[in-house]
Amino acid sequence: MKRRVCIAVLVMGFSGLVAEILLLRELLIVFSGNELSIGIILANWLMLEALGSLFLGRLVETSEHEFEVFTVITFFFSLALLVAVLFTRNLKNAIGVSIGESIGLLPMFYTSLLILLPVSLLHGALFTLSCRIYDAVAGSEASSAGRVYVYETVGTMVGGVVSTYFLVPYLAAIHVAIGIALLNLIVGLVLLIPCWTIGPVQKTILGIVSVSIFLSGYFLFASHANELHHRSVAGQWKNQNVVHYQNSQYGNIAIVENQGQYIFFLDGLPAIITPIPDIQPTEEFVHLPLLSHPEPARILILSGGAGGVINESLKHPSIEAVEYAELDPLLLSLLREFHTPLTEFELSDERVSIKHTDGRLLLKTIPHRYDVIFVGIMEPSSLQANRFFTEEFFSLAAERLNDGGILVLGAPGSLALLNEPLRDLNSCIFHTLKSVFPHIRVIPGDGRHIFLASDARDITMIDTGQLVARLRDRDITAELMVPWHIESKLHPGWQDWFSDFIENGTQKTNHDFRPLGLFFSLSHWNALHAPEFGLLYRQFERLNLGIIVLLLILLLIAYVLLRSMNSRCLPSGIPLSIFTTGFAGMIFSLTVIFTFQAVYGYVFSWIGLLVASFMVGAACGAMLTTGELKRIRSGLGLFMKIDLAVACFSLGLPIVVSVVNASVGDQRAFALFRLLFLVLSSICGLLVGSQFPLANKLYLSKNANLSRTAGLLYASDLLGGWLGGIVGGVVLLPVLGVAGTCISVGLLKLAGLIVILTQPNDLPPKKWTSQ
Repeated sequence: MKRRVCIAVLVMGFSGLVAEILLLRELLIVFSGNELSIGIILANWLMLEALGSLFLGRLVETSEHEFEVFTVITFFFSLALLVAVLFTRNLKNAIGVSIGESIGLLPMFYTSLLILLPVSLLHGALFTLSCRIYDAVAGSEASSAGRVYVYETVGTMVGGVVSTYFLVPYLAAIHVAIGIALLNLIVGLVLLIPCWTIGPVQKTILGIVSVSIFLSGYFLFASHANELHHRSVAGQWKNQNVVHYQNSQYGNIAIVENQGQYIFFLDGLPAIITPIPDIQPTEEFVHLPLLSHPEPARILILSGGAGGVINESLKHPSIEAVEYAELDPLLLSLLREFHTPLTEFELSDERVSIKHTDGRLLLKTIPHRYDVIFVGIMEPSSLQANRFFTEEFFSLAAERLNDGGILVLGAPGSLALLNEPLRDLNSCIFHTLKSVFPHIRVIPGDGRHIFLASDARDITMIDTGQLVARLRDRDITAELMVPWHIESKLHPGWQDWFSDFIENGTQKTNHDFRPLGLFFSLSHWNALHAPEFGLLYRQFERLNLGIIVLLLILLLIAYVLLRSMNSRCLPSGIPLSIFTTGFAGMIFSLTVIFTFQAVYGYVFSWIGLLVASFMVGAACGAMLTTGELKRIRSGLGLFMKIDLAVACFSLGLPIVVSVVNASVGDQRAFALFRLLFLVLSSICGLLVGSQFPLANKLYLSKNANLSRTAGLLYASDLLGGWLGGIVGGVVLLPVLGVAGTCISVGLLKLAGLIVILTQPNDLPPKKWTSQ
């Protein structure tokens, strides 16, 4: 029976991680690929797991039928996962958000919370129940929670690898959810077989589980899962004619067709329209910069070239070469599959060279120089997009421009609806450009401002008559780019208007590892769609390390005073330390994901692997500590040393990140750094996992109830992770950057050490005897 229980715990960990990754990826599609939502989603998952472990687990621990309760909870967990996937795909319909519209941070929080609620609560309860079941069959109370933690973590690790390389690339989410249900039901059946002769309740549960296994297998292997998948996709896209829907390792691509017009959606946002693109912004974005250059010969387009930009560029007769960098090869493959005369011409012209790579990596590794570089990403609305609006990127682009070359990019703009977040966003981009390029010209517009940056003063003194002459000399045929339109767009008054607009805006600059551009982009979105929350969110811009230090000092003083007045008024420092370790672990995970995205330009396909490597470290740490529990003489001393190690790791992580970023240009190092990210994730997990069994042992010497102790500490760990996901992902990393965030975490862990040292009467004895 012990072996069956161990297998059940392994499957529980495996299923939990697969469910987490599955719902994370589905929600990322709905949340337009915004990586900051990763912190919100993971935080909600951890909080709900904590509540399930702490409260729902306690509720069922009094039952005398542990195996039956475990099977019933597993059954409802499996059912809830399938329902959650289906509801996620219909989420925008449910909250009244249109196709192609982004969702703000506040709706991200409460919608992901509701979707994850049943799945995470039930999975959290399984941990507490597993501790009791394992203790009943193994009879080793002090180490039961630690061993269950190890088994669950090993299952989680396997789930991350299997999800990354097998489930997500080859199966739809519906198929994976039904497969997980089938696996869990089989495990429940194996656990309950010995209970067959006990009574009618057990027989009823066995009968329901058996029927559910048959139905799951029937749906999975009889094509009904495919039908359910297609219906859910149709509902997600409000019964539009979705001709293709597919996940790649870089994101989700959906293609909607309407009367011969194709719209390519990337992570739910419209990216390419063909064969008739949005004429006015496309022509302005291409022709105004190219006409501003006396003779553009070689140009580079970083993303968004197909569907109009390449076609308009090739109308200039001096163009000899167009290099087009698009990260996702699936997108270009689908453009060829669902071809139109426009895209066929763009992708087949002999002057066009297509690179299936990240635009920033291309700039770092190629020797060519260009006359004009177009950035086809319209705003820093995600970590991936923000990489093309930072000082580091602008410096790289400046090195790849010929003398008099022009860097072209766009940003959200309006000539009438003006607000502080929009002002700060444009001001941040302007001052970031100004820190690299001596001359900037901004062409304001409704919907988009166009920024032209160059080392040549001519860019700020564009002569409209000269541009009109070049338009005629080059014999360019355009729909809207006619002389009067050029004169209107380049009227000198617009430069004064833009200068006045950003005069009182921020002068802070945007960086790879301090993405203020992303922060201001989110502030602008909140100002439009959630103004009440937007006012609160903007206040976080004032956050700095000084405020963090002051806040920690005030909390420490308050804690020490309360402890001195009543030693029982606050809980032990052990759960508090586990809480801060959970917080640190989540911050470390987000920092690794954040840095991976900044360096490589994608993270969609690596989330499972990065989480799995974290779990590998957590499993190793938990196994090492659990195996040595009886031989450890000073448990409290070791516990505090691990706390100190977490603080030191936090202070050292920004140094490693800086070294990685500085060495990206080396191709060999670029490939090896992927392994480094996995190692960093494993070290994070090792530090976090090694404390849990030790904390369990320490706390049990004061509280003999295993289930309650395991539930309390597990909940403390997960609640710390929840706070880390919310605060770290949405506030600390965008505002303080990697270095400031990691320093804050290091200071928090040092404060936790002080708390433990100031409450000696509440801690168990330091010396243990073998049990």
